[in-house]
Amino acid sequence: MLRTITAAATLILVLGTAAGAAMHEVTMLNSGADGAMVFEPAFVTAEPGDTIRFKATDKGHNAETIKGMLPEGAEAFKGKMGKDLEVTLTEEGLYGVKCAPHFAMGMVALIQVGQPVNKAAIAEVPMKGAAKKRFGPLLAQVAE
Repeated sequence: MLRTITAAATLILVLGTAAGAAMHEVTMLNSGADGAMVFEPAFVTAEPGDTIRFKATDKGHNAETIKGMLPEGAEAFKGKMGKDLEVTLTEEGLYGVKCAPHFAMGMVALIQVGQPVNKAAIAEVPMKGAAKKRFGPLLAQVAE
């Protein structure tokens, strides 16, 4: 009897947590409010367990993590060109995202999941040109 009650309580806890998770949509665009080759929004605030849907509104884009811009224990992701991608982020911290073919043109995004536990490490990852120019203001939006 106790085992059944414990199993039921665990199931309720797991389902309750999943039910509270949010879905955030980020579009991948050739042109947007911040210029050419952008993610909109480029900065997302989420909670652990939330899902981010990268929508390939304009084809020729992908969404993938930037090397060195993940919280400890988080899994890197890489979407296919011109395809939507959904990722559920479970680890707290900052996730740097790029569109591989347009990275040099500054097509970057930043996702804050819970507390920014890896902010110092993210700030140390070298970036160049337009990517660096767009990423700086995104990092400035991080809530401590």
